[in-house]
Amino acid sequence: MPSVPRSSSRDRTPPSGPAGARRGGDAVGEAIRIVVVDDHSLFRRGLQMVLSVEDDLEVVGEASDGAEALERVEELLPDVVLMDVWMPRRSGIDACAQIKAVAPSTKILMLTSSEEQDDLFGAVRAGANGYLLKDVPAEEVADAVRSVVTGQSLITPKMAGLLLGEFNAMRRRDEERNLGLPGTPRLSPRELEVLRLLARGLPNREIAGQLGISENTVKNHVRNLLEKLQLHSRMEAVVYAVREKIVELS
Repeated sequence: MPSVPRSSSRDRTPPSGPAGARRGGDAVGEAIRIVVVDDHSLFRRGLQMVLSVEDDLEVVGEASDGAEALERVEELLPDVVLMDVWMPRRSGIDACAQIKAVAPSTKILMLTSSEEQDDLFGAVRAGANGYLLKDVPAEEVADAVRSVVTGQSLITPKMAGLLLGEFNAMRRRDEERNLGLPGTPRLSPRELEVLRLLARGLPNREIAGQLGISENTVKNHVRNLLEKLQLHSRMEAVVYAVREKIVELS
């Protein structure tokens, strides 16, 4: 990404409503407010330049490590945090968990060069809403920001394969140790259908179209199945579906 800093910045008052409840260009005219966190200043500047050309996105702050990221989030209450995994003082994964504790409605999108399974798994467990590698095209970063604001969870196909492979290995290890898995809570037939489509990576709109129901009904089914399964995100639901063989790995 280019290392040219953005030429101007606009001051904004932190949003009073839940983060992610709007998009740039909506009636309120508010841009999606972003904090960029990376220990390489040139990468931060380049990312700011890429995002600044988007009318509905605004970088309102930056940080060079996880500890500083937490301070910026508490101060600015952004809609989205774009954050690296490997950073000094406090890692992105540690910061992710802390940010979710102080600003649960802020979406966190990990943007990193790490392809380690442990980092990916740790980010999911910490509450990250997405995990992208830094080699993705610049325009995909902007689209990813918009997607997580609307409630989607994002992960590149390559990292999805690693994630599912790791959970498959965990399942085999559990079986070898005769630990067994807890009984599956009773989901309704419709909830199972929604869960299978979630595992295929479909957003709510496409799930609604395939099942012939409204998006609000899909959201209700997703909320109910997450509560029944005691999960915290759509991404964890995907992992659960694979682990319990509700969706088979191809």
